[in-house]
Amino acid sequence: MGLLDRLRPRRKDDAVAENTWLVVGLGNPGARYAANRHNVGQMVADELAARIGATFKTHKTPSRVAEGFLRPGGPKLVIAKPNGYMNTSGGPVSALLTFYSLPVDRLIVVHDELDIPFDTVRLKQGGGHGGHNGIRDVAKATDDGAFTRVRVGIGRPPGRQDAADFVLKDFSAAERQALPNLLSDAADAVEAIVELGLVAAQQRFHSPA
Repeated sequence: MGLLDRLRPRRKDDAVAENTWLVVGLGNPGARYAANRHNVGQMVADELAARIGATFKTHKTPSRVAEGFLRPGGPKLVIAKPNGYMNTSGGPVSALLTFYSLPVDRLIVVHDELDIPFDTVRLKQGGGHGGHNGIRDVAKATDDGAFTRVRVGIGRPPGRQDAADFVLKDFSAAERQALPNLLSDAADAVEAIVELGLVAAQQRFHSPA
């Protein structure tokens, strides 16, 4: 930072930019996929937007975006749902980071996770994609896999059902009974990451009940 930058009066917009987070819910577009297990990330995005009283709107980037604050004077959330399919999520995410001038460490991606039991939420930063095409594409497009992930457990498919078929099916009747609590927990996890930091959020959500 140069001398002129240090002397420049601090604007309100600067403070907002420094406390802005991009939260992306992964999924596939359209009514055909809306209730699929693979779209649980976008369901969490809907829950977050409802909490802050924001509405998804078309955007200059290939996404629908809802913006708002967690609380008056608190962190700003840019909640996004890419317009394309899961395996092309990277381009929209990269465009959003550029548009809002945010670094990758201000990115939280919410997605379904086969390797976690249903009704369970786990948090991590970085690591491999575990075969998840959306995570793979985001990591490739951003040249950095070190973004924060809210992993929403959907469990493994029963019997010999193919995993690709399983994730593109709607939640079962029994799962739908528990789904509102799962979406609420995942939204709580996003808020905890933003307000408390990843480590504190992990301690809260990874501890035995």
